[in-house]
Amino acid sequence: MYDYIRYDSVLGPLTIAARGAALTALVIEGQRYAEIHLAGEGNEKETAVLRRARNWLDRYFASLRPDPSELSLCPKGTPFQQRVWHELLTVPYGQAESYGSLAARLGTSARAVGGAVGRNPLSIIIPCHRVLGSDGGLCGYAGGLDNKKKLLLLEGIIKY
Repeated sequence: MYDYIRYDSVLGPLTIAARGAALTALVIEGQRYAEIHLAGEGNEKETAVLRRARNWLDRYFASLRPDPSELSLCPKGTPFQQRVWHELLTVPYGQAESYGSLAARLGTSARAVGGAVGRNPLSIIIPCHRVLGSDGGLCGYAGGLDNKKKLLLLEGIIKY
């Protein structure tokens, strides 16, 4: 059983979920793998951790650069996925990273990194949108490329 709230954003409706005192999911409506991230029975109920997440998102969308470390995160995934998601948290606001450079740091392939990035259950907070192709192009985003572009524009990573 998890608690969740809805959040209206420039990307459309988001669902933020938590178990106990930790966030477990932040999904964009229509996002791939949403059914996995929000599996089981949920209770629409605003808790302290969900209020903190709502406040974090308010500040993020106002370009105030909140830090993910302000939130208690507990994404569910394999040990490899956890390593990739931890590495994503080191990519600063307003900067991008390539799948290849992440892969080199983790000692694996860009394809493996891409698979883990795509299954990130805490979109936006764990900044998978900051990962670009080796040519700097927008490629892959479980929440949709239009939403990835909006997030990159918001952060000033891209200018178009």
